[in-house]
Amino acid sequence: MILAKVMGTVVATRKDGRLEGKKLLVCRPVSPAGDSEGNFVVAVDTVGAGFHETVLLVTGSSARMAGGNLESPIDTAIVGIVDEVRTDPEERKGNAVAAPARSRRS
Repeated sequence: MILAKVMGTVVATRKDGRLEGKKLLVCRPVSPAGDSEGNFVVAVDTVGAGFHETVLLVTGSSARMAGGNLESPIDTAIVGIVDEVRTDPEERKGNAVAAPARSRRS
């Protein structure tokens, strides 16, 4: 799994029919401290993530299994919304890392 932050959305009026109704979000991998790492990716949201939330991404066959999308052309999926990341005190040097509070949606 990969830690990432949701940076935006993708609107595609024309796409593979198996992606119809799927929410596509732009994500950027982050370190446990929340620092940006790596390149942007587009992921299918299976958990109702929102803008600037820290999320868990899976790729490859795990992404297709998420949300029952076995026959869909999906390479990356959001499978979790992170509340907090804790690392060994020696590694983080006393800096607590918390994901932003999740907004309450109906």
